[in-house]
Amino acid sequence: MAQEKSYMEPSSLEVGLKGCCPRCGQGRLYDGMLKPANQCLACKLDYSFIDSGDGPAVFVILIIGFIVTAMALALQTSINPPIWLQVLIWTPVILALSLWGLRFAKGVMISLQFQTKAKEGELGADND
Repeated sequence: MAQEKSYMEPSSLEVGLKGCCPRCGQGRLYDGMLKPANQCLACKLDYSFIDSGDGPAVFVILIIGFIVTAMALALQTSINPPIWLQVLIWTPVILALSLWGLRFAKGVMISLQFQTKAKEGELGADND
């Protein structure tokens, strides 16, 4: 009987912040900016279970949209800059926060999927 190696699983927040493997915390979760890798290079965990869906994107859109809108309105009411300056300021801020936020949120969602062994279309016990 093969003995399964035990790992010190990182927290979901750690996976989100570091972009590390949800099982061992050592390997990389992403192969690029947002594309999950095929497997962990350290512990060989197969990442085929990953299906973060649109959940992380919805949260990021709502949160970043609220923050940037509030900051843009505060800037507009305080110093009334021209519209081109608003666009120049907030476009890179939106892009940077959205990419970082999406990477973080996907990492947390993937970690939670791994920890709970979530599978698509399964609600729990058999409900015949």
